[in-house]
Amino acid sequence: MLEVRHLETLAAIRDGGSLLEAAERLHLTQSALSHQLRELESRLGTPLLNRRTRPARLTTAGLRVLALADDVLPRIKATERELQKLAAGRTGRLHLAIDCHSCFQWLMPALDAFRVQWPDVALDLSAAFSFAPLPALVRGDLDLVITSDPQPLEAVHYAPLFKYELVLAVSSANPLSAHRHIAPEQLADQTLITYPVDRQRLDIFTAFLDDADVEPAAIRRAELTPIIAQLIASNRGVAALPNWALTEYIDQEWLRTCHLGPHGVWRTLYAAVRVEDEASSFISDFLTIAREVCFRDLTGIKSAR
Repeated sequence: MLEVRHLETLAAIRDGGSLLEAAERLHLTQSALSHQLRELESRLGTPLLNRRTRPARLTTAGLRVLALADDVLPRIKATERELQKLAAGRTGRLHLAIDCHSCFQWLMPALDAFRVQWPDVALDLSAAFSFAPLPALVRGDLDLVITSDPQPLEAVHYAPLFKYELVLAVSSANPLSAHRHIAPEQLADQTLITYPVDRQRLDIFTAFLDDADVEPAAIRRAELTPIIAQLIASNRGVAALPNWALTEYIDQEWLRTCHLGPHGVWRTLYAAVRVEDEASSFISDFLTIAREVCFRDLTGIKSAR
C-alpha cells in the first residue's frame, strides 16, 4: 500500500513546514498533494495530518510513516547513486567556481558529502571573484559555476538550487532597525558595505536602488562576511546579504534585519553547467547532494522550480 512517493510526501511536509512548501519541493500543485495525501489516508484508514492546527502537524500515524521514510529514502538514494556509478564509471572531473562570497557556508559540507559518494572524481574549487567564470565554463576550464546572475548563453544550462531573500543587515543602534521594510530612499544617508565585486553584479543595486535612482552616501568594501558583520555591529554601515548567510548572527542583540521593499527582494541561486554535461551522472548527483545539504542546513530558503 505504501509507495516511495508517499514516503517522499511525508518527508517533504516535515521538511517544508507546510503543504504549500512541500508541494513546491515535490513539483506538485498544493491540490494534487492534498489529494494524494487524502488517498493515502483512505488506504491506511487513519489520518496522517492534523489539519486543525496551524501549521498542520503530522499525527502519530504520520510520524510512524515518517520514521519509515527516514529509514528507507536514504537507502534508496544511496542505491541509486551506486547504480549511477556502475552505469557511468567512477572517474571524472568536477572543477567548480563560486560567484558568491557567502556560498562557502553550505558548499563545503556538500563537497564533503560528494567526495564520499564519488571518491575518484577529481575536485577543484576556486572563488570566481577576480575573473569571469561563465566564459571559463564555456571554454572547458570549469565544469560548474555557482551563481545568482545567470547570463543568456546558448552553451550553458542553469539548474536552480534554491531561492533566498536579500535582506538589509543593520546595527540595533541604527534608526533603520525600527523599520520592518526599507525603501530605497532610506539608504541615501547610509554607508553601504558590499563585497568587492563590480556594481552590476550586486543585487542591492540592480534589484533595488538603481530603479529608484538612489545612491548610498558611501560604499565600503569587505572581503568576508564575518568582517562585514563586525562593521555592522560597530554601526559603521549596513549591508544587503542573503538571509541564510546571517543565520549565525541573527540571535545577536546587535543585529537587525529589514526587508528590502514591501515584498522583499528574492533571488535564485543556480548551478551553471555546460549543456552537454547536464546529464552527467556525477554532476547530476552533485546537484542532488547540494540541494539536500542546503535544505538541511540553511534557513529561510525556498525551493526553486
